Amino acid sequence: MLPAIHSSSFSSHVLFPLPPKHGCSNPLKSVIRTETCNVGGKRSTRPRTMVFGSNGDKQEVGFQGGERLYLGMDFGTSGARFVVIDKEGTIHAEGKREYPSFMKEETMDWAGSWRMTLFLLLEDIPVNLRPLISSISIDGTSATTLIIDSTTGEPLSKPLLYNESCPDALPIVKSIAPVNHTVCSGSSTLCKLVSWWNNDDSNRESALLMHQVDWLLWLLHGELGVSDYNNALKVGYDPELDSYPTWLLSQPYSRLLPSVRAPGTSIGHLKEDIRRQFGLPEDCVVCTGTTDSIAAFLAARATNPGKAVTSLGSTLAIKLLSTSRIEDARYGVYSHRLDDKWLVGGASNTGGAVLRQLFTDQQLEKLSKHINPAEASSLDYYPLQSVGERFPVADPNMQPRLHPRPESDVEYLHGILESIARIEAKAYSLLKDLGATQVDEVFTAGGGSKNEKWMKIRERVLGLPVSRAIQTEAAYGAALLALKGAKGN
Repeated sequence: MLPAIHSSSFSSHVLFPLPPKHGCSNPLKSVIRTETCNVGGKRSTRPRTMVFGSNGDKQEVGFQGGERLYLGMDFGTSGARFVVIDKEGTIHAEGKREYPSFMKEETMDWAGSWRMTLFLLLEDIPVNLRPLISSISIDGTSATTLIIDSTTGEPLSKPLLYNESCPDALPIVKSIAPVNHTVCSGSSTLCKLVSWWNNDDSNRESALLMHQVDWLLWLLHGELGVSDYNNALKVGYDPELDSYPTWLLSQPYSRLLPSVRAPGTSIGHLKEDIRRQFGLPEDCVVCTGTTDSIAAFLAARATNPGKAVTSLGSTLAIKLLSTSRIEDARYGVYSHRLDDKWLVGGASNTGGAVLRQLFTDQQLEKLSKHINPAEASSLDYYPLQSVGERFPVADPNMQPRLHPRPESDVEYLHGILESIARIEAKAYSLLKDLGATQVDEVFTAGGGSKNEKWMKIRERVLGLPVSRAIQTEAAYGAALLALKGAKGN
């Protein structure tokens, strides 16, 4: 999918760039200042990312004539990030935002929050870097679905998030799709589409399905109805055939489906008003995106079959590079295409969000110091935020299990971390049983990768080398897609 990046030369057989080296010509760091700005008529205090050279922090970084930069943005479950890189993969600026709390009729207005966050991130990019940005790409949460008005682009109903299930549509979907197809899960994009179709017949004629990423990119380029084959997988798109299957196209709601392109494909140039507002260049292109877990995989540069990436964010997502495609909705297992190989895996509802419900960041850091990672915990939990699991068991009725709770918070945290590691081990074991390439090394991305004790627990439980990916942010993977799109433009 992505070209190799070795200095200024490129080849097609290696997917990811070499990591930025210490002592590169433009070593940078960010300084955050707080300013107040008006966005969409609302006042917002925002962090301002300033980028300076390393020489005493007194001189702004200069650029060689003609140097171009590439912008990636990651829209996760709780916030968004941006990364700006050059053609060698060196990071020139990065920043993050939590989603502002927008309420609409007493419910969270996710679309409004995402839109504001998108423009706040563009504002946070240092002004001196913006004219150098050649291309933009975005990743987002898989199966987060919007039904929008095909004329205005505005949502016709509230977005259905990645972990929302539509059990009312599941029998219908199972009746038309092949047995154990990826869409045969209540949280699939297709189930969400069918549920909307059956419950809202007033807007069918003007409706269009878009994934979270598709809609955010549309805000930048203005062409409705464009998606990528990673996001479109859970609506039924067949990445091997590179088309929607006939069983799906024969349904009346198939006309809502977006057109599909490869991730990192140029869609078109920035809209003029966006370009002028943020001082971006006339030739800046917007490229198709991908899902957050795939972007994290791309960032980690796990290039050989058997290499895997576990993303420890609000949820736990795993991706294993395999020579075989595996699909089995019974276990929530599916495969994304990556050139001539397959990213096999799934996403569990366990993860960091459960930890955040129980501990503050300060408590997590303090308690972790007292954990002995070489010692197995006897506590057996299944940490979930709420009822329902997706992978490695697809069970919408699974109950969270976080008891009994010992008196010691250290023991309690140890038990939770180890239980999540066991879920991860069960996931990789399941992939092997289903025919995927056996995992031989795990790279880790996401906030959980910063917890060294957890890394050692996971290495013991998995019985494999476990390390933190040199690049851990999905936004970096999205920036690599932007680079790919610029090269193909």
